[in-house]
Amino acid sequence: MLRALAFAAALLTIAGCAGKHVTLGGSAKFGKTAEDDYKAGMDLLEDGAFPEAEKFFRNVKTKYPFSKYAALSDLRLADVKYEQKLWAEAAEAYGEFVRLHPTHEEVDYAEFRTALSHLEEAPGDFVFFPHSYEKDQRQVVAAVNAFRSFLEKHPGSKYAPDAKKLLEIANGRLADHEWYVAEYYFKRRKWAGAAGRYQTLVDRFPGSKHEPEALLKLAESCVKLDEKHRARTALQKFIVSHPQDPRRASAEAQLAKLR
Repeated sequence: MLRALAFAAALLTIAGCAGKHVTLGGSAKFGKTAEDDYKAGMDLLEDGAFPEAEKFFRNVKTKYPFSKYAALSDLRLADVKYEQKLWAEAAEAYGEFVRLHPTHEEVDYAEFRTALSHLEEAPGDFVFFPHSYEKDQRQVVAAVNAFRSFLEKHPGSKYAPDAKKLLEIANGRLADHEWYVAEYYFKRRKWAGAAGRYQTLVDRFPGSKHEPEALLKLAESCVKLDEKHRARTALQKFIVSHPQDPRRASAEAQLAKLR
């Protein structure tokens, strides 16, 4: 009952806002200036009336193409896609804004949102479905590249702290995927495949939660392949990077045997 009342209240709020800017027949009540229509679009966007908001932003772009509100409307149209969870369309729209308005004062916001849209589009974890690290990681890779690019271009942006945290999360997901594939090969005694994946994990994601175990299994895989130099390198890195690990003594003993 309470949920139904809350839902009804939300609908009334949207209807009330839309009523100021849209007729009962659904026609937009466009204002006299670009600013009027942009503000109306913002009201509707904030209240979740996305189709109605889109009408106003598109009108600004069409009717006032040389107004500062035309560029802002481009950005808000991307926000409309994002708020509707249309991640791929949002990423494309934010990217288009950056291409069209590379010196705009909100270009850092657009680039941040591009990266965030890629991360949102990446597969998540759901009950009864495979874990995210078992799925296609293309969108996570796209997010990592976009966050890195953003931080290189806008290190002082107010969005930089969040970008750093999200980049760490995205890298963690890629490390989980690399670990999953490496373990797949290792358990099946596919030593070359396992060694390649463990090597990639420790090289590309230094300091990840998987690093200590990956170094040990990299060494073991390399011993199976009779690549003693590579095995020694992995063990040395483990000993130096993780001196407090309880497996250090065992690693040192194994290293001594390989000399």
